[in-house]
Amino acid sequence: MGNALRFLCGDCCNPRASEEGSTGPPGVALATVGFSALARDLFQFETTGQVPEELSQHVEPSRKAQANWYKKILAAWKEAKPPPSNAEEAARLIAETLQRHHKVDVEGLLSFYGLPYPTAVPGRVAQKRSNDVLKFELYTLQVKAGDVVDGDGLNVYVDTKNARESADVPISVQEATIQRREARARRDYVTADALKKDISKEGYRVFDGSRNTHEDILAHKYRIRLRGVDAPEHGQSYGEEAKQILLNLVKGKPLQILVYDKDQYGRLVGDIYSEGVFIQEVLLKKGSVWHYKKYDQRPELAMWEKEARAAHVGLWASSNPQKPWEWRKIRREGGG
Repeated sequence: MGNALRFLCGDCCNPRASEEGSTGPPGVALATVGFSALARDLFQFETTGQVPEELSQHVEPSRKAQANWYKKILAAWKEAKPPPSNAEEAARLIAETLQRHHKVDVEGLLSFYGLPYPTAVPGRVAQKRSNDVLKFELYTLQVKAGDVVDGDGLNVYVDTKNARESADVPISVQEATIQRREARARRDYVTADALKKDISKEGYRVFDGSRNTHEDILAHKYRIRLRGVDAPEHGQSYGEEAKQILLNLVKGKPLQILVYDKDQYGRLVGDIYSEGVFIQEVLLKKGSVWHYKKYDQRPELAMWEKEARAAHVGLWASSNPQKPWEWRKIRREGGG
């Protein structure tokens, strides 16, 4: 590690102990202490690969995702010339380094250290168009192989214990869930299976609990359309490859979904994150999807598609791949 972080860590190796003796305006003092604590934690992360235990109380993503943040911040700190020397500079470095991550997560990380979110971040790539409004977020259960529909769509399930979900579960679904649990307890699996189908018709699913807990999970099903991209369709060249790429990225992982809209088919349109990774970015860079400019003008999406085209990766290995929206139009008009 560079001497800058070692020097900053010198007086703050006891976890945030210097807060009690801080002087000056409270906000400034706290930010100063937070800056030193951040330097210490980065120094320890380079040595141990561990992030602070308390951070999970401030942010939603997994410990693995948090470690990915610290890895990026540590690399940026080393490359910075000169490196950050105060709280404001450190906050700006974090915001710039994590600019493609969800703003709420970045704010949570900064608040953990008492650092203010910069009012402006030079060169920050917009995460959404100015006329787009984030409606809500979903935190899903782990995605299974059968949940991926194609290269730009999937089904996800959200535990109804989630605060946003719990108040909206229909009484009929709650009752059917209880009846199913009772039927399974008396080994009446015919009744249990019938009740499971009834629950499914209402847009929910019951996942059987483990042998250790025996606690079932009632989850709400959502159909998701990835925002800003369009993948080749089934039956179209590279359609199956695109689906497999998305499957490889999300299978077995919980997702964070930022929902902005609902399409004509009732699917939620949103940005997908897995362990801090922006899925649409990966798909575009792998050349498995097109940038859907008609519905999303974000410049970073166009940039990532341009990079894949130049590298001739994925569907761009073909000299003239057919646009999926044109392929659909031909079939609607009976041309294929």
